[in-house]
Amino acid sequence: MARKVVITGLGATTPIGGDVPTMWKNALQGVSGTHTLTDDWVEKYALPVHFAAKATTPATEVLSRVEAKRMDPSTQFAVVAAREAWKDSGIEEVDHDRLAVAFATGIGGVWTLLDAWDTLREKGPRRVLPMTVPMLMPNGPAAAVSLDLGARAGAHTPVSACASGTEAMHIALELIRSGKADVVMAGGAEAAIHPMPMASFAAMQALSKRNDSPETASRPYDISRDGFVMGEGAGALVLEAEEHALARGARIYGELAGTAVTADAYHITAPDPEGLGATRALKAALYDARALPEDVVHVNAHATSTPVGDKPEYTALKAALGDHVNNVCVSATKSQMGHLLGASGAVESVLTALAVYHRLAPVTINLENQDPEIPLDVVTGTPRALPEGEIMALNNSFGFGGHNAVVAIRSTGPKVELA
Repeated sequence: MARKVVITGLGATTPIGGDVPTMWKNALQGVSGTHTLTDDWVEKYALPVHFAAKATTPATEVLSRVEAKRMDPSTQFAVVAAREAWKDSGIEEVDHDRLAVAFATGIGGVWTLLDAWDTLREKGPRRVLPMTVPMLMPNGPAAAVSLDLGARAGAHTPVSACASGTEAMHIALELIRSGKADVVMAGGAEAAIHPMPMASFAAMQALSKRNDSPETASRPYDISRDGFVMGEGAGALVLEAEEHALARGARIYGELAGTAVTADAYHITAPDPEGLGATRALKAALYDARALPEDVVHVNAHATSTPVGDKPEYTALKAALGDHVNNVCVSATKSQMGHLLGASGAVESVLTALAVYHRLAPVTINLENQDPEIPLDVVTGTPRALPEGEIMALNNSFGFGGHNAVVAIRSTGPKVELA
């Protein structure tokens, strides 16, 4: 029988909190992390969209100056989140040959790459920093985290757009189940609030244009939704073989019971309108978790707030869960923190683990007039209490290129009261 994998540590730095306790408190209260951008480059490049969801705590305020200087902002976020998760796990001793990393990104070191290009054009090749390539490479976050922890069982970097962070969970589960590692630091990081990605996403009509009301711009499932909001940050989870965690008396948030990854093979940016790939991923994750649709009580949905993206996810949930979808409460937390691209799946997995642990589903904000074609039971206003007994929650992530990734998290103990 496959080894059980449990979640023992959580870390995050996001637009609604620079650590997990702050993020969780604000997720329950429905705080918006989206604001008008004040950077000089917004006016310089006349960007059509001039708001985003920046991390509340710059990583440079957490890391030392020397550390930060050698890392792209995406890697900085990764290290901050991973250190919090590691401390939260309480691990004091570990066999470093049995410790691995699976840390994702969707875009990678875009700040480093484009700053170096500007330097090359304006000042010549001798002024390009020698650390430019290690800083810009997409595996930078995974490499930095593995160096920080001394993880020698592998450092993996899934790069599958907005499904990246969730796919890291899939890789981590397989590493532990297969016996190749006992502990894995899984997560995702992104720092792409930069004029070039912002301009590109705006050009493809993917970003919301609500410049006059940024806090209400991300509105999943609302009939007036018009695009997503760019976010940044990182999420990290310490995953352990159950026997390893129990042997050291670890606090367990829940079991990573199942994962699945599929591909639409439909379109480079648009999701399959019938949600066929997402449906397969949902069904496969349940099968992997040895679970039935009726076991699911909560979903942290991908729900980006795009006109074409939200409906196929509902179609997939309906196909995978049947009529039981009406009994499942749904949180769309991108409404609060925007879309963290390659980090979103990791951050939302942290929130899903907390929802199962505390038996509370976070709220969705800005849903004023729900699209009648998406009749989900969306959590709004106040957090939703989840049932007693054994429960399961899903986290969905879907990315450009047709990437679909789903994780299933099962409760392992009674409800934990908030302090």
